[in-house]
Amino acid sequence: MATWYFKGIDEYLIQLEKLKANTGPAIGKAIYEGAGLVAKEVAAEIQKLPVNNQHQKDGITSVQKAGLIEGFGISHAQTEGFFRHVKLGFDGYNKQYTDNYPQGQPNSMIARSINSGTSFRKKNPFVDRATRRSKKACEVRMTEIFEKEIVQIIN
Repeated sequence: MATWYFKGIDEYLIQLEKLKANTGPAIGKAIYEGAGLVAKEVAAEIQKLPVNNQHQKDGITSVQKAGLIEGFGISHAQTEGFFRHVKLGFDGYNKQYTDNYPQGQPNSMIARSINSGTSFRKKNPFVDRATRRSKKACEVRMTEIFEKEIVQIIN
């Protein structure tokens, strides 16, 4: 936990005012650092997905995998009330053209079908595994970054 010292109530109030004015960017930096760790784990899980161009029950096509790799990312920070957050997700379309998807299949649909399974695809919860595996490291890293930012704000 960040610790700071002050020489009286006036200095304490000044430091609290500095914190009040500058914690937004510190929180944003910590959130992005944590999201970056989780994103690396998800990207590693995408790389591990099995490719099977014949039967999609056991894997995905190489085109679908390439679309997931290309379309994965972190959103801009959003503030809702007192909450600030970012989202990890899949954007855009892959280059697997079908009658139902002439512009390509949505990457988010493919990721969801892999993660949850469908009637024609085995469940492979790659996002769930990545988030579980990176949760502790993410929390530790966010705490480190935030405490370092607090110390810089106060000093």
